[in-house]
Amino acid sequence: MDGFGVRLRRVGLRNTPQRRAVLAAVERHPHSTAAELAVDLEADGAAGGLSRQGLYNVLEDLVSADLLRSLEPAGSPARFEPQRHDNHHHLVCRGCGAIQDVPCAVGAPPCLDPVTAPGFRVEAAEVTWWGVCDACAAAELRPSTTD
Repeated sequence: MDGFGVRLRRVGLRNTPQRRAVLAAVERHPHSTAAELAVDLEADGAAGGLSRQGLYNVLEDLVSADLLRSLEPAGSPARFEPQRHDNHHHLVCRGCGAIQDVPCAVGAPPCLDPVTAPGFRVEAAEVTWWGVCDACAAAELRPSTTD
């Protein structure tokens, strides 16, 4: 049995071609939106005609089962990546929307500690850094040809 099938069964989900196809697509293209995954799955043909609603259902199942991680940068639809439990954070480009993984500086969850957290045991922290990627920064420096 393939690795995706083993992971699905380990978390109590049925090992379906659609779930395997979605896991494979997210592995190939981490930080993809559902719409981007739909295009990839249609081009690949491995999802067996998975409808858009079916894709959303599969994504929800895989996130709930902790096989995928959903991130929602401000102003962007949800994006999906494999859940690696590696305590990483993200850089997001304000220009093109590219997302890059960044390891946690501390290494152990929650990575950051709140000043106070009365009544809570903090288990995780999610950090998103916003900036401009090298390609967008270079494009900003190029002289405009429309002037």
